[in-house]
Amino acid sequence: MNLLRDILYGVNLISVRGSTNLDIKKIEFDSRKVSSGDVFVAIPGHNDNGQKYIIEAIKNGAKAVIFETKLEKFEDDVTLIHVRKSREALAILASNFYNNPSNKLKLIGITGTNGKTTTATLMFQLFRLFDKKVGLISTNKIVIDKHEFGNELTTPDPVTINKTLNQMVNEGIEYCFMEVSSHAIDQKRILGLKFEVGVFTNLSHDHLDYHHDFSNYRDVKKEFFDFLAKDAIAIVNFDDKNGPYMIQNCRSKSYSYSLKTNSNYSLKILEKDLNGMKLKINNHEIWTKLIGDFNAYNILATFSLAQILNFELEKTLSKISLLNVVNGRFEKTFENSKNQLGIVDYAHSPDSIEKVLKTLIDIKKKKSLITVIGCGGDRDIDKRPIMGKIVASLSDIVVLTSDNPRSENPNKIIEHMKKGICEKDMYKVNQIVDRKTAIEFACNINGMNDVILVAGKGHEKFQISGDSKIDFDDKKILECFLNKKN
Repeated sequence: MNLLRDILYGVNLISVRGSTNLDIKKIEFDSRKVSSGDVFVAIPGHNDNGQKYIIEAIKNGAKAVIFETKLEKFEDDVTLIHVRKSREALAILASNFYNNPSNKLKLIGITGTNGKTTTATLMFQLFRLFDKKVGLISTNKIVIDKHEFGNELTTPDPVTINKTLNQMVNEGIEYCFMEVSSHAIDQKRILGLKFEVGVFTNLSHDHLDYHHDFSNYRDVKKEFFDFLAKDAIAIVNFDDKNGPYMIQNCRSKSYSYSLKTNSNYSLKILEKDLNGMKLKINNHEIWTKLIGDFNAYNILATFSLAQILNFELEKTLSKISLLNVVNGRFEKTFENSKNQLGIVDYAHSPDSIEKVLKTLIDIKKKKSLITVIGCGGDRDIDKRPIMGKIVASLSDIVVLTSDNPRSENPNKIIEHMKKGICEKDMYKVNQIVDRKTAIEFACNINGMNDVILVAGKGHEKFQISGDSKIDFDDKKILECFLNKKN
């Protein structure tokens, strides 16, 4: 039984009208999903306000309503709870409702602009190779031991997080690896969770449509490390200038990793080609199937965590060599008889696309590089010309196309990208709005030894245009057209 008075523990209350001695069946913040015996939390959002739907929630059977802006008196026999912040209340309620599951396993949070999914997944893979029972909450999916589930948000809402963690506890999961997005930190989705470890990968231009400027974006990321308990651990990338900033005045014990600067854990790339890299980690040489400097950082973060948690060194190095590429992250899709290579990558920020392109330039030798890319609609407009400039300057041929246009005109998005392209590079640029046709065009024009990079969507199996969400898999489409050409 979950009594309302018990799950309210720790919530910053202003006033309560009605009984809190109520058995609550579940917590909802979507009035359409409310049923008899639920508590409804009215969340003020960026585009809508949950308080508009309180009457609907009550009609649907809500026993109690939690809100942050003063209401006119309701005559209904419903408990009304006025709180300081509804988002904070939701997170604390969810943790309490599921008996604070983050206290019962080791929760490792990974944050940063790029590398969150790969780092979290590599850590998940490594610990599984050590026969640990592990869970994963990532952009790609949610995994509870051997059971996989879909996931639409990088970091889910607090109810989903705590419900998932509770399932993990019931399944005997020892370690859970969770991506922590800036939106999740700012929207208090992780409030009430106990993190054993926090990992910082890097920081670059992204999500400024939401955070407005880079300093706000950076400071939200820092909140995660300020939030860590004294007995927790922070692991940060010291090659990123924001790494040391993340742990300023941080209560937890901190460790650093890097490829270029002095740190607790270091790595040097000895050799690299399209098949992988030879690395020296803290003076120990290993081979990895992963490609690119950015993946070297992800591997080093994974190694650092294992060492800090006292995993055996030689076994750790051996098992790191077995780690596999993450879906949609620099994923090789098909190499045909003409030695043509297709790569799908989630790169959707200026920094990430630049790193992927420079990696390909470094290892492609005499191959030509054809890049198919777009930018998402209803998202950060300022990064579009920057990405256009980077892609056109570093590719031999560019095909600008749709990503997830959402409510925007895809031609308008492409025009924003073209504004950043230098005149001397415009001859490389092709504009094909339909993404499938754009990928087909790239496959038809490629020649002997060419590389086709399809960037921006990565692991996603859909495309959002207007109100429609259609099936769309970059990897399958790229493979199809490369095969067809043969």
